[in-house]
Amino acid sequence: MQTPNDLDAFFMPFTASRQFRQTPRLLASAEGMYYKTTDGRTILDGTAGLWCVNAGHCRPEITAAIADQLGVLDYAPNLQVAHPLAFDLANRLRAITPANLTQAFFTNSGSESADTAMKIARAYFHARGETERTILIGRARGYHGVNYGGISAGGIPNNRAAFGPLLPDTDHLPDTHDLARNAFSRGQPEHGADFADHLEVLIDKYGPTRIAAVMVEPVAGSTGVLVPPVGYLERLRELCTQHGILLIFDEVITGFGRLGAAFGSDYFGVTPDIMALAKGLTSATIPMGAVMVSQEIHDAFMDGPEHLIEFFHGYTYSGHPAACAAALATIDIYERENLLTRATELSQQWEDGLHALADCPHVIDIRNIGLMGAVELAPIDGAPVKRAFDAFRAAFDKGVLIRTTGDTIALSPPLIITRAEIDTLFSTLRAVLHEI
Repeated sequence: MQTPNDLDAFFMPFTASRQFRQTPRLLASAEGMYYKTTDGRTILDGTAGLWCVNAGHCRPEITAAIADQLGVLDYAPNLQVAHPLAFDLANRLRAITPANLTQAFFTNSGSESADTAMKIARAYFHARGETERTILIGRARGYHGVNYGGISAGGIPNNRAAFGPLLPDTDHLPDTHDLARNAFSRGQPEHGADFADHLEVLIDKYGPTRIAAVMVEPVAGSTGVLVPPVGYLERLRELCTQHGILLIFDEVITGFGRLGAAFGSDYFGVTPDIMALAKGLTSATIPMGAVMVSQEIHDAFMDGPEHLIEFFHGYTYSGHPAACAAALATIDIYERENLLTRATELSQQWEDGLHALADCPHVIDIRNIGLMGAVELAPIDGAPVKRAFDAFRAAFDKGVLIRTTGDTIALSPPLIITRAEIDTLFSTLRAVLHEI
């Protein structure tokens, strides 16, 4: 595939666009663990695309399911009519998510799932007559997509800075990043469960009957793999239950095997009331998301005359037939190849290889859990993010795709990665860190 002659028309997302146009990095094809560039180079995918290609690239079973479905039913709305695959997929998700989550609402992305989860939380209390419960509590450095609800409850400053005013009635817990106490922790940090107690401060601030929901990622991914301290999520669950607040887990990244269990909820043994999903749901073959809710939340809407719409929310492509086919085929692969738990088999090698980079120049922290990892670098004075961006460019030149956020390198390969490929990933990264 040839490089396009003109790179000007595409307004690129989350990209240093001027630099990109000078030295474009163009991917032409993919298979398994690897991309091919337009100039024929092979690139090891160290990030599962964007945390999403969990089953590996271009799986024939998924592409065949999509093609077959498009030849039978290319589109059907799920507003007042429906198609069977949406119900099949909802039942498959009910079977693999925590037992209390019985109902699936379909979206098209993680951003839509996060916003939908927040709307469901507020609408649930409205349906119960608790109309004063509108406040949504997110977390500093949290990422819940880029729609207005997501950036309001989210807490990454650059994602919010240019887009105000934001959604009212939102506030934030502190993040759990604590270099002084937890630098170079393996797995869950020992210190920091007390960060969850700030929820009591917010409850005192607003009153216990005004907060609708707390939304957190079980592991904060896009901000640089912040692993929850031991006891932190348990304490959040305890406080939410005590005060009648809904707990939302944004499992867009941690879902579908990333930690070595089907979902972060399973890994940590902490069950939310609402769960936002996307990314690995279709192994990124077709955009799709879902929001899982408890029976109690669903049933709160099932009131009034039966001919009336119960929940005024949805999307043109909610439960798209081809996306449902892709998701069903993806879940088949996860179950057949035991990919939902494979990270457990590889996690020790992953942890050891990652922490072996601690002696590289400028490394100030390393974090890991499941098949997620982060290498935090000391920023260059006067040029924040440049050191990590230089590492990203150098790694790509050496045939490995990594992701950077701020001055942190984040890693999250497809779950099919081999032990030899893990070694290649870390040996390349070691060379990069010494080079830059």
